[in-house]
Amino acid sequence: MTYVLLVISFVAIIYGANWFVDGAVAVARRLKVSDFVIGAVVVGIGTSLPELVVSIKGAIDGNASVSIGNVVGSNIFNVLAILSVTAIAYPVTITRSNLRKDLPICFGLSVLLLLLTFNLFDGSQPTLAWYDGVVLLACFVAYMWMSLRDGKKEGAATPEELADAKPTSLGKAIGLVLVGVVVLIVGCDTFVDQAIAIAKQLGVSDAFISITLIACGTSLPELAASVAAALKKNTQLALGNIIGSNIFNICLILGISSQVITLDAPNITIVDYAVMVGALVLTALLGLKGKISRWGGLVMFACFGCYLAYLISGQL
Repeated sequence: MTYVLLVISFVAIIYGANWFVDGAVAVARRLKVSDFVIGAVVVGIGTSLPELVVSIKGAIDGNASVSIGNVVGSNIFNVLAILSVTAIAYPVTITRSNLRKDLPICFGLSVLLLLLTFNLFDGSQPTLAWYDGVVLLACFVAYMWMSLRDGKKEGAATPEELADAKPTSLGKAIGLVLVGVVVLIVGCDTFVDQAIAIAKQLGVSDAFISITLIACGTSLPELAASVAAALKKNTQLALGNIIGSNIFNICLILGISSQVITLDAPNITIVDYAVMVGALVLTALLGLKGKISRWGGLVMFACFGCYLAYLISGQL
């Protein structure tokens, strides 16, 4: 039964991702908003719901390290693993706006999280207090406002794009987004649960399971949505999904979680934060010529492999 559920959930992930992406593109066309902004706002937030649930639950249960660890780990996985796989599937377009605005904002917020967490402003022990969370929430509101404002300027669809958008009505497009995200998240959750059950049956260690299946499992919606978008040659939506998800993780998830309990994560080291920030620098460098090629994707994936090996060596 475990293997049957694994296959069913995998099929659900594929269909959910396709419905989600098709609906999101149609919404972008109908509202005359750019694909990147729809990826950052609608797809990015929707695919980050698992991280939101895990982090807030961890904060409520008093396990604060889960909240920060989940966000830092997911952000690394989003860029080095998901973006690399997306680029390998189809080269990812990087616009001037991405290089001048979107990536620098994500980079700046990642550095801000590092400064706030390690309390470099007052020199105390590494924590994320409620007032730090207020700063992050304010940044989230500002980013959403700016994205929607600029997206309107950049996203006017051509008559041909509008005619090709499926479904044809805004109401049906929004419905497809909602159905897609529910199927996608339920499918991902079931897939991770069954994969963990199979791994335990095969005698795989708990440490390895926690590092790989659980840590990466909450990012499966981003992976499915980004690859689906890339296969449809809509890489701006895929990139927006990843950038938006990372910003959502930092600003909204940790902003809310820190209102529940002061967050501390002694097991999340400066190396982890450095990899999270460095991954964005690598993305910008590889995209300087206007796209991340398949070779660039392989370089990013190799970096993720090195980081994963570092994590495993420290846990086993």
